[in-house]
Amino acid sequence: MPLSDHEQRLLEQMERALHAEDPKFASALQGADLRALFRRRALLAVIGFVLGVGMLVAGVVISQIALSVAGFVVMLACAWLTYASWRRIPAPGEIVPIARRRARAVAGKSGRQGRQGRQARQPTMRRFEERWQRRRDEGNM
Repeated sequence: MPLSDHEQRLLEQMERALHAEDPKFASALQGADLRALFRRRALLAVIGFVLGVGMLVAGVVISQIALSVAGFVVMLACAWLTYASWRRIPAPGEIVPIARRRARAVAGKSGRQGRQGRQARQPTMRRFEERWQRRRDEGNM
């Protein structure tokens, strides 16, 4: 179940207080920069793809079918990893606080759509939340 707006604001406020009180500890908890992490992962996948192409070509040249198939599998896996990593790179101005990252992870594992999909679905989710709140309010009367 995703966190409510109030809970997210409280977590972000606690996070800001932690940064103000002990910035070194807060940066250790926050971890690596997401943009750098996904770019590095995509770069390594591209290098793996090139190695897969080399394996495929070497397998064809020396008539080793197993090496060619292994090269193709490596290419396929690296192409998928490159695409998945590149797609998850956040926008330059987008800062994802720790609390919001955790909330996204808890909210749903299948919500890995592009930014446009999230924006298009946001009003629907807001409507669902409003309906849920109305039902809770009516039940308390």
